[in-house]
Amino acid sequence: MIRFILSDLRRLWAGSLVVVLLVALATALGVSVVLQERALRLGSARAADKFDLVIGAGGSETQLVLSSVFLQPSPLPLMPGEVLGKLAADPRVDWAAPIGFGDSFSGYPIVGTTTMLAQNLSGDLAEGKIFAREGEAVIGSAVKLPLGGEIKPMHGLLEEGGETHTELVYHIAGRLRPTGTAWDRAILVPIQAVWHIHGMEAEEHAEDGEHKDEAASGTDSAEHGHEHEKAGADHNGHEHHGEADPDAALDESWTADAPGLPAILVKPKTIADAYKLRQDYRSGNTVAVFPGEVLTNLYATLGDAKQILVAVASGAQALVAASLVLVTVIHIGQRRRQIGALRAFGAPRGAIFGIVWLEFFFLVAIGIALGFALGYAAALILSGMLSQTSGVAMPVGFAREDAGLAAVLLAFATILAALPAVLAYRQSPAQALRA
Repeated sequence: MIRFILSDLRRLWAGSLVVVLLVALATALGVSVVLQERALRLGSARAADKFDLVIGAGGSETQLVLSSVFLQPSPLPLMPGEVLGKLAADPRVDWAAPIGFGDSFSGYPIVGTTTMLAQNLSGDLAEGKIFAREGEAVIGSAVKLPLGGEIKPMHGLLEEGGETHTELVYHIAGRLRPTGTAWDRAILVPIQAVWHIHGMEAEEHAEDGEHKDEAASGTDSAEHGHEHEKAGADHNGHEHHGEADPDAALDESWTADAPGLPAILVKPKTIADAYKLRQDYRSGNTVAVFPGEVLTNLYATLGDAKQILVAVASGAQALVAASLVLVTVIHIGQRRRQIGALRAFGAPRGAIFGIVWLEFFFLVAIGIALGFALGYAAALILSGMLSQTSGVAMPVGFAREDAGLAAVLLAFATILAALPAVLAYRQSPAQALRA
């Protein structure tokens, strides 16, 4: 029987190939949706695990996490600099690292921060050393720049018409190890240098410093009055640049008169401290969030999108199944003489049923296996593209529940293959030979 089936498939190879490709493409669509959604969840969750607590000014918690953890460019409101001083002196805090952004170089975001964050972000450096002067920088593992290279910061992005700062040129002192986060594509510089470049001196009056603070976070707040709006416009015209000394030593002792900040990354000493700090800084002008909790809300939205995509994939698979039924019915009609001859030579009806069923099930099973391979390859390609642009590593892999999906598809193939087999089973030899 097996030899007969293989011979039959070789003779009808064109039709068999069409059946396999139809099943493979329909299966690949559903598999790629499932794998890509899972890769996005795992990748973003692992990236958020690097940061225990994020504190920012009152506003959107989601945007705070996207900007500070995933480095997505977006204007953020500023919180008073005194928050940094309080956190640095809090016995519940292991370390607190301010971050300031808004500048870039060659498409890589420049993030102002501290040596503490640079040391703890990836563990030991892959090469070089941590920045120790205002004119030094540490780059992420995915930044394609050499040690010792020059970095000329640009306000904003090149495609947005940003203007290059002339106050300071950074020199690359070290490179971080891979973290699998958006920070692999970041350029880390001293926050002190960012403040000096944008003229954000701590001793300036609050009114004059307020609009300058907005510059370091890329923010133009609509909540200020006419005078502050004019000041923010002046900065966008690059009239409020300060001076920086590339050889100046770093001073990371934070005081209450520090410039305003868009976000602070906090490492609590214990889990209990983390919850207490979040509660303490969720009132007034600040908000404190666990990145994982914010991602849970995003996952809910992502889950709705996944259901829509899965429904689309299921609809495509249903159309393919209907097409296959039509093709097989026509195919059985064309093979009536062959089936009649087999019956005339004494082949029992059960053998005819088994031959037709095995042929069709074999083709559909190969299509399902090929579809899983194609879906995996498509998810790998898409995840690679997203990882290259975002810096977040997105692991693509099969899980235990995918075996259940394969089982469901094979069960469906078992039922689908029975339809042409039943049609062949019910044909009498005389009717088939007269056709």
